Amino acid sequence: MPLGPWRKKNKSTKEHLVENEEVSGGQAGAGSLSKSTVNGAGLPPPPADQRPKLVFHTQLAHGSPTGRIEGFTNVKELYAKIAEAFNITAPEILFCTLNTYKIDMDKLLGGQIGLEDFIFAHIKGLKKEVEIHKSEDALGLTITDNGAGYAFIKRIKEGSVVDRVKVINVGDHVECINGRNIVGTRHYEVARMLKELPKDKSFTLKLVEPMKSFEMLEPRSRGAKPASDNKIGTGKGTLRLRSKGPATVEEEPTEFEEKAVKKVDDLLESYMGIRDTELAATMVEVGRDKKNPDEFAMALDETLGDFAFPDEFVFDVWGAIGDAKQGRF
Repeated sequence: MPLGPWRKKNKSTKEHLVENEEVSGGQAGAGSLSKSTVNGAGLPPPPADQRPKLVFHTQLAHGSPTGRIEGFTNVKELYAKIAEAFNITAPEILFCTLNTYKIDMDKLLGGQIGLEDFIFAHIKGLKKEVEIHKSEDALGLTITDNGAGYAFIKRIKEGSVVDRVKVINVGDHVECINGRNIVGTRHYEVARMLKELPKDKSFTLKLVEPMKSFEMLEPRSRGAKPASDNKIGTGKGTLRLRSKGPATVEEEPTEFEEKAVKKVDDLLESYMGIRDTELAATMVEVGRDKKNPDEFAMALDETLGDFAFPDEFVFDVWGAIGDAKQGRF
């Protein structure tokens, strides 16, 4: 299918807490580390006894004993395992960060977890309702989601409309827009809804901030900077979580993959107002061996049919992947 107007498709071991365990270093014990050679896209999750035998350490970000979790293959299962370890419910978890308890969007858990990464779960804290006057076309927000139905603020542009509303912070979950509950709505839809709010009108947001410990009460951050060179994971490999199909143990990303994923993530923010490293990594994977933009567009349509990507965006992504292959970044 050549490039053209796109439409959305209709698609029909128990964990134990470990008291007084040392957190620094984030060491995670692992069992079998055999690398999967199967592309899991579109495949059902494998039986539990065939999943990677990996054990990760985790804590609640505001403070808790250390837990051990294993046997998950996607983000929703990961949240369920963390919830079981700490006797909470999975919907209480807003998002996770790797190797830091702070609300650091550079360390946000996305589609990959380093085999020695330590997982910190940020759970729901205070609720707040804010009225905002949209005095400019852009609000200055970048939205992402946790892979389990919660959209939240990943970046706030300095000097923007939202930056002037000091009670809104990076990490806040967007629960309602003008009274409409948006739980379960993907980040790109939330970004579109915010963008389409009329200028020179006021609107309300219901937000839920992550629970904070005393040590985390500090001036708000504007979130991750697109130019950050921080890498996910420092271990011998990564566990790749997929929204469709089984998790796989892979080598650390190559220089090509890191540069291409970062560029595609930047394009997602520029065109759609979102950041999503898992989505960016999937697009790079899809385009790795494609010979031309039309072939790439067809493969994207088959793999990511839920997204209605603009043609110009697809061309730019194709160009970014080509630049990364040639080392032109």
